[in-house]
Amino acid sequence: MISDYSARAREKAVVDYGFHLILTDPTDQALQTDLPQLIRDGVTSLKVFMTYEALKLNDEQMLDVLAVADREGALVMVHAENNDIIRWIVKHLAKHGLTAPKYHAVAHAPLAEAEATIRAIALARLLDTPMLIVHVSERESVELIGRAQRLGAPIHAETCPQYLFLTAADIDLPGVEGAKYCCSPPPRDEASHAAVWQGLLDGTLALFSSDHAPYRFDETGKLPHGEKTTFKQMANGLPGLEVRLPLLFSEGVMKGRLTINEFVALTAANHARMYGLLPRKGCIAVGADADIALWNPDLKVTISHAMLHDNVGYTPYEGREVQGWSEVVVSRGRMIVEHGELHARRGSGQFLRCGVPEPVRQVPV
Repeated sequence: MISDYSARAREKAVVDYGFHLILTDPTDQALQTDLPQLIRDGVTSLKVFMTYEALKLNDEQMLDVLAVADREGALVMVHAENNDIIRWIVKHLAKHGLTAPKYHAVAHAPLAEAEATIRAIALARLLDTPMLIVHVSERESVELIGRAQRLGAPIHAETCPQYLFLTAADIDLPGVEGAKYCCSPPPRDEASHAAVWQGLLDGTLALFSSDHAPYRFDETGKLPHGEKTTFKQMANGLPGLEVRLPLLFSEGVMKGRLTINEFVALTAANHARMYGLLPRKGCIAVGADADIALWNPDLKVTISHAMLHDNVGYTPYEGREVQGWSEVVVSRGRMIVEHGELHARRGSGQFLRCGVPEPVRQVPV
């Protein structure tokens, strides 16, 4: 599978790239042979799920994965939601015919995320192994992660634009339109927004990522059964790659929540540290790759899918005005974007062999 993705990337990538590994079947072969080899080949971060029937691991399996990661020098990323809580709610919603997209947010209750978060933290603490909890969306999870960090646990965390700029109310639209706003965990409410902002400001949440999931709004993506698609059948995830930085810059830097240094750390430098790419990436220094974005803080842009460059067909941030946008992007010394025009050749991106993630290196032996 990794060779398939490598072949696609070599053909298409216009920027440098690395890989995360998703581990869904931790057999002895996978844990003792395949995973160690992939880590040695430069895939030093792997993701596991506590939900989704086809992907989820139980606690014992997660401990097995954490033990291998600890031994081999890799970072485990965790999607933390309690699968049984979600299944139970879905079953009872279905009994009453409540299958519209808005019930996705009901089924993925905040407590399902909070319970899985504290359980994931306990597993990491048992082995004293670093863990990155991804897609943090709600208040209690932010508080639990912060408490674990204050106890000295090697817990790190990430959030995404949808948990600052969308709410469950956005999903409550006629027909299946709400599916455009469905992801897991789902967007929450204004109180959760405040908690996530605070987590970014005080360092509880160190990464601001896109979780870009480019499902088209048709039978090939979000709506496998067209207008009859229920919330359990639709594809989970939102497009957000191109608007990640402008959204945070506009609401963070331009409104005085974040300094420019904090913005750079949350969107670039901390990622390089977390995934074993520093000092090649994540800084401007002698010997580092010349990756630079020239930002216009005065430029006001109204986000629309028509001005974006993906093939998804929609953006959940349609009509939102932001202030600040990158006008020039330099990758490895090459000007690849200038005023919205791409100048890079397909296949010119290079594979990044990731080193030992910084959180793993910092754990005392």
